[in-house]
Amino acid sequence: MPLLRFVAAAIAGSLIALPQAAAQGVATGSAQSYPSKPVRIINPFAAGGGLDVLLRPIAQKLGDSLKQPFIVENRSGANGIIGAELVAKSAPDGYTLLAGTTGALSMNAAVYSKLPYDPVKDFAPITNFADSAFILSVHPAVPAHSVQELIALAKSRPGKLTYASFGFASSSHLIAELFSMAAGVEMVHVPYKGSAPAVADLVAGHVTMMFDSLQSQMPQLRANRLRALGLAAAKRSAATPETPTLAEEGIPGVEGGSWYGLLAPAGTPREIIDRLHTEVVKALAAPDMQERFNSVGIDPVGNTPEDFAAQIRADITKWARVAHKANIHAD
Repeated sequence: MPLLRFVAAAIAGSLIALPQAAAQGVATGSAQSYPSKPVRIINPFAAGGGLDVLLRPIAQKLGDSLKQPFIVENRSGANGIIGAELVAKSAPDGYTLLAGTTGALSMNAAVYSKLPYDPVKDFAPITNFADSAFILSVHPAVPAHSVQELIALAKSRPGKLTYASFGFASSSHLIAELFSMAAGVEMVHVPYKGSAPAVADLVAGHVTMMFDSLQSQMPQLRANRLRALGLAAAKRSAATPETPTLAEEGIPGVEGGSWYGLLAPAGTPREIIDRLHTEVVKALAAPDMQERFNSVGIDPVGNTPEDFAAQIRADITKWARVAHKANIHAD
């Protein structure tokens, strides 16, 4: 759906929500004056990763538009659990937000039997601001120039090739396991504390390969410090059109990546949710943001809070199946 239609929907939603908010005892004046002080956006992953690259310019746009600083705080650890828990237990007043990802919410729910937060019940989705397919890259020294060559290499060295991930049970871990099952290969998982240190070790040649977001990999790919073999998406990316999809390389059904969204604690007034949604969608529509996202193969989204909530639930179901099949349990 075009971004302008989302803006219209957000404005309409805000108007509809006014009487509902009043009925719940929410002070309309309070919501209209929001924000009246700085807003924290918790990034539950390390600085420099794929989420950070997209989040900081959006935070700047929000601050410029709403006349209060939107401050990004990195609270990494435990696959995003530490940062997500912080937000889930914060006051539902719009001043502490979560920059959520597939890994922190949907995949954690799929692999942890117990979490200190409920990804569905403890958050009020605002919008998914971007979708990013994962790309499979290898160190240039690896003697494989295609996915099929990599598979042949892995089969000739069972249990010898290594793949990096953001952490155990992270999005990059689960998609690599999905790939391994589809390709019939056995590789060794090397988890890191975030995307940035994993990419650094891949560039240094300490690990063989990695699935990661396009925006994280693109600088290294353009500098020829990494070699892209396949994209885990339904179609090729305009940012790297020469890279085939995994399906084109004979591995269908291996699609995945990460969405990047903004959420508030459950119970946050709907008027605040709608205002933030409208402002994020406006930020995404800005020409400089469109150019920034397109240059690294990111699809700006800006869906409704309801659609984002449905997306989270669907992802939990999808990745729970993968985790069960691969016998991945984080506790």
